[in-house]
Amino acid sequence: MKESTDTLALSQEPWLKPYATHIQERHQRYLLALQGLADSYGDVVEFASAHQLYGIHWDPIRRGWYYREWAPAAKALYLTGDFNWWDRRSHPLKRNHRGDWEIFLPYETYKDTFVHASTLKVVVIGANDTELDRIPAYIRRVIQDPESHNFSGQLWFPNHPYTWKTKTFQPRHKTEGLFIYECHVGMALEEEKVGSYAEFAQLILPRIHAAGYTAIQLMAIMEHPYYGSFGYHVSNFFAASSRFGTPEELKALIDDAHALGIAVILDVVHSHAVKNVYEGLNEFDGTPDQYFHPGDRGYHEGWDSKLFQYGKWEVLQFLLSNLRFWMEEYRFDGFRFDGVTSMLYEHHGHTDFSDAERYFDVGVDQDAVLYFQLANHLIHRISPDAISIAEEVTGMPGLARSLEDGGLGFDFRLAMGIPDFWIKTLKYSPDEHWDMFGLWHALTNRPAGEGTVAYAESHDQALVGDKSIAFWLMDKEMYHQMHIGSESLVIDRGIALHKIIRMLTLSLGGEAYMNFIGNEFGHPEWVDFPREGNKWSYQYARRQWSLVDNEHLRFKYLFAWDMAMLQLAKVAGFLTSGQSLVQHHLDADQKGLVYEKGGYLVLVNLHPSKVWELPCALLPEGPCS
Repeated sequence: MKESTDTLALSQEPWLKPYATHIQERHQRYLLALQGLADSYGDVVEFASAHQLYGIHWDPIRRGWYYREWAPAAKALYLTGDFNWWDRRSHPLKRNHRGDWEIFLPYETYKDTFVHASTLKVVVIGANDTELDRIPAYIRRVIQDPESHNFSGQLWFPNHPYTWKTKTFQPRHKTEGLFIYECHVGMALEEEKVGSYAEFAQLILPRIHAAGYTAIQLMAIMEHPYYGSFGYHVSNFFAASSRFGTPEELKALIDDAHALGIAVILDVVHSHAVKNVYEGLNEFDGTPDQYFHPGDRGYHEGWDSKLFQYGKWEVLQFLLSNLRFWMEEYRFDGFRFDGVTSMLYEHHGHTDFSDAERYFDVGVDQDAVLYFQLANHLIHRISPDAISIAEEVTGMPGLARSLEDGGLGFDFRLAMGIPDFWIKTLKYSPDEHWDMFGLWHALTNRPAGEGTVAYAESHDQALVGDKSIAFWLMDKEMYHQMHIGSESLVIDRGIALHKIIRMLTLSLGGEAYMNFIGNEFGHPEWVDFPREGNKWSYQYARRQWSLVDNEHLRFKYLFAWDMAMLQLAKVAGFLTSGQSLVQHHLDADQKGLVYEKGGYLVLVNLHPSKVWELPCALLPEGPCS
């Protein structure tokens, strides 16, 4: 770690030199925070241990369970549940020397009632004198009553804790390349139902491994009350969603992935939280600003959710502890941070960024910037090979530069402009009007020295209201003309462009590559989770694997291309070689492109009707000799 900020590499970038002072001040705040944590806690890892203090824990010395809660403004707390026949006053918590609330339950007294799988809540008399039944903030498991639909915390004391089969695992992204398979456990099956961790491990992991992907990115793991939120309205940050199975089954899924050489990335949601009072953190102690910003700043209108107050020490500890928990308890190999843009700016990115001043002015939430710096420091302290990815759309300078260089420390940033380019092109431009210079710019324009995850489409493009690339290309023809004997020009064009779009994106777009589940074989239609508007149907919240498994359908050719494409990328080192990209020729009229990557020459003809006869003089020495 640099002692001085005078020679930060990021601040020496020519276009950033006018903002060198801002970058240096940002870095200095980070260094001061690290020093403060070292002085008070030893280091950032020890600071990120709130989950070991709060919640419910066994004390081997006193032989019993402690339950502790941080609720500074609350007037009283009472533990209630199956263990005391839901008596709302018999088990009051008391303030300890730290000012936290706690209660101790001796084993001999409660060994027959405070047991595995029993349910509980905490009655909170808030600062506003409201009395509400809440779920403990650090609870490890939450379940929903199928009849009342009420959520409760659940004690989880299995007789035999999970035994890991894969003792050590090291992600191979630095040597083999990071090929990410973005997926959702619940919608991964073909059946119209909620899939499970166990079913995913048994039925889906082998497909991902066979396809050649080296990492999976799991969405919707953190507990959320509404299935249709795609997991983005989190209520219980330390609980793996029980709708998919048990904690042991999630661990087994991750264990099986590691055995196959597949890293597991958690889609972590620290950008906001569900506003629900009964299920989540909102107004836990009876005040609006315990975890979140007060007033309008604490509410995101577009998401209808609450926004964390990153400058509050206890909130910072809660979130950092959450990262450590998922890495150590479940052995996740890293995180894809959701909604980074919204976190970085008080205006949530809703402004014009044509002026670089916007990256450093008063609109930047410096507390969120510090959170990301500490988070990435922590993640890589726990595991130097951990993977950290930012979903960020404004192009914040240094987002994926190292902390030592003055950056925020992410390993990768999502290339969010690439899918936007492809969708706009397919939606508004006839084939003969494709902008070849715009294509090259969209795929290759990215910050030097920063890792970028390229992708043609993700879950965002697949959601209801939009369409997958395959459906943009082939639409209703996919229902009737995908058999191998079809003579549909729409299908022929669609399959060809689907292949080319993915190849261009992989070979030009970044230092990592991502695909959303099923899109590798051109999954049709869109994703729509059960909701009142679709009569709670699962028809579009599933993946139709029978399409790619059917020998009589052309989906199998798309999958074969995807698999071969990944194999080539690994052999050529498209993502890892570090070799410079060379453009040899671009013809805007003929829609032709020639470039070199990883020692391989790539020739692309995107003209809808003309064969491109490329003069040998335009090629590098070799192909025509």
